[in-house]
Amino acid sequence: MTDPVRVLIADDQALLRGSLRVLLETTPGFEVAGEAGDGARAVELAVGAEPDVVLMDVRMPEMDGIEATRRVCATVPAARVLILTTFDIDAYVYAALRAGASGFLLKDAHPADLLAAVRVVASGEALLAPAVTRRLIAEFARRPETGHPPARDLRGLTGREREVLTLVARGLSNAELAEHLRLSVATVKTHIGNLLAKLHARDRAQLVIVAYETGLVRPRP
Repeated sequence: MTDPVRVLIADDQALLRGSLRVLLETTPGFEVAGEAGDGARAVELAVGAEPDVVLMDVRMPEMDGIEATRRVCATVPAARVLILTTFDIDAYVYAALRAGASGFLLKDAHPADLLAAVRVVASGEALLAPAVTRRLIAEFARRPETGHPPARDLRGLTGREREVLTLVARGLSNAELAEHLRLSVATVKTHIGNLLAKLHARDRAQLVIVAYETGLVRPRP
C-alpha cells in the first residue's frame, strides 16, 4: 500500500484552510500534516511535520509566502511547495519560483484539479503551465542585464542536454520534446533527470530559471 501524500496547508483564510482540509481528509491517498495561518508558522510546522507538499498562499501576515517558501525549501529539502494564488496574473511568479516553488495553482481550481496538482508535485514533477512559463520569460525580458556571472556552470552538459534544457525553457512538455528531438519520452525523461542532477535543480521549474540566468536562452522580443 502506498503511503498517503502528507500536505501542509498555509493560508491566512480559515475558511479556505478548512475547505482544503475536508477535501484532503476525505480523499484516499492524502493526509493533512497541519495548518498554518501565516508564513512563520508554516515554516515551523514544515520543519516539525516534514510534509510532502506545502500548499502555500502568497499574501500572509508575519511572513509572506515567498520568504516562507525559501525557508521551507532550505530547511526541508524533500518538501515541495505549491503556491496558491488568487489570480493567474499574480506578480509573484518569478519570486516564488526563484525561492524554490514547484508550481502554481489558482485558489478557485476544481477540487479534482487541486488533488491532481498535489500528486504531480509530490511525485517530484513541476506544475508549470505554459502560461506560467511565458510569464517567467516575460519577467526575464523586463529585467535589465546585471552583468553578474552565471549562477551555475553549464560546461558539464552534453550537447544534447543543452538542447533539451533550451527546449524546456521554451515551455515544451516531455511529449513535445520527444517529438521535436525524435526521441522516446523515456529518453527525454532520462535527459531531464541528468540535467536536474548536474545542475542541482529541484525540478523542471528550476531548470527554466537556470537556462535564463546562465544566458543559455534569452527572452525573445
